[in-house]
Amino acid sequence: MTTILVVVTLAMAVGSVLLSPRATTTASFFRGTAPSGAAPGILALALSQVTTWIFARSIMNAAILGYFYGIAGALAYAAYYLSFLTGAWIISSLRFRHGFDSVQSFLADRFGLAGPVAYNFVTGVRLLSEVFANLLVIGAIFGPAGSMVYVTAVLAVGAVTVLYAGMGGLHASIRTDVFQMVVFLGVLAVFIVLTFIGGAFDLAAIAASSPAIGNPGWVLLAVAFLQVWSYPMHDPVMMDRGLIADRRTTMASFYHAAWISVLCILAFGVIGTYAGLAKLPDENLIATMTRVFGMTPVLLFNIALIVSCMSTLDSTLASASKLAVVDMGAGEATPMNGRIAMVMFLLGGLAMVFFGSKDLFSAVAVSGTASMFLAPVVFFSLWLGWINVPVWSYLLSFIVALGGAMLYFLEASGYSNLMVTATGLEHKYSKLLVICCVVMVVNCGSFIVGTYISGPREARA
Repeated sequence: MTTILVVVTLAMAVGSVLLSPRATTTASFFRGTAPSGAAPGILALALSQVTTWIFARSIMNAAILGYFYGIAGALAYAAYYLSFLTGAWIISSLRFRHGFDSVQSFLADRFGLAGPVAYNFVTGVRLLSEVFANLLVIGAIFGPAGSMVYVTAVLAVGAVTVLYAGMGGLHASIRTDVFQMVVFLGVLAVFIVLTFIGGAFDLAAIAASSPAIGNPGWVLLAVAFLQVWSYPMHDPVMMDRGLIADRRTTMASFYHAAWISVLCILAFGVIGTYAGLAKLPDENLIATMTRVFGMTPVLLFNIALIVSCMSTLDSTLASASKLAVVDMGAGEATPMNGRIAMVMFLLGGLAMVFFGSKDLFSAVAVSGTASMFLAPVVFFSLWLGWINVPVWSYLLSFIVALGGAMLYFLEASGYSNLMVTATGLEHKYSKLLVICCVVMVVNCGSFIVGTYISGPREARA
């Protein structure tokens, strides 16, 4: 199996390099336009959106949540992909109502320097976590953590990805995303057919796999519905793709990306759910899948992980370069400086792989909780158009969300038992739900109270 995976990885790498034109203009490298200045069409933009959001860790998370928590876990993770809908509405308001060409410029207009500084910090951490999480999955596919094959796979995939991403920036990323998404969909189709044939699926059992209302999967679904309002705004990979094309193309690409990605994630979640129904004591997901479905579907599962890893990594690095060079002004906006930024983010992600936590979903939960400082920004500043929200309301929202994210990380990692003492809740998702509820109430309250104190609110058309 390892030999086949190596061949697939090399083929994806060669194909991606061949499809990556060398960018010579800042618009092509940072904004994703073709050398002629043309923006990508609906199909290219939609497929790029999907493949950049179906991360390697997303596939693993969907399958693992279904494996442990049944259909509730699968639905919970799929709910995060409703972010394409809220993301479309955010972009529509940001660009076509308020007239801004970046999230940072909007936040600077509303909250001064504090606006983009807080945002850039959270998005920078988000991008680093994406590099880390996808490389972590790649290593795990090829061997146990710390082994020579593990380290070699992580370094090789990271190097190849930064090579072709650095050649063409965001324009190359979108071109390779289409190629990678076509391969991914083909692999997924064969994977589904083989698992259905070999697994004798019991759809009734899958539908009834989460009967308890207290199932952690249902709790996580509630968390997703709280985080989905702010989650897309803190993801520069999604936001960058909303700033390229005209309104019709942009909105259509987001809506198509929503249903395609939800179906893809549900497919992996349902397969994980079925595997979970057949698991034996002390057995993990891959062992169960191999026993129930056979080696070929597991091989295809790993190929899907490799394809999604590379497609996400190149997009993450492209957005990281734009964040550092264009949005944060770290040097002149040239393709060379963008390539340097890509290398720095890759090195940061590698450091996290070899020295950081191995909990994949914690990275999602921490990032999603931190993003909730943007929820009142979306509700009140962006959609309602309030322009006199005080800076202290924004900063309080930022501090509370960041504190909530850190508290969850400490609780989930076992470094703290504060919430067990305070609430009696022991499962990490129950703790996460409480944290998210508190963060949402406090942050929205700070915007309402701050605006009331500042005087009659004003709305900008």
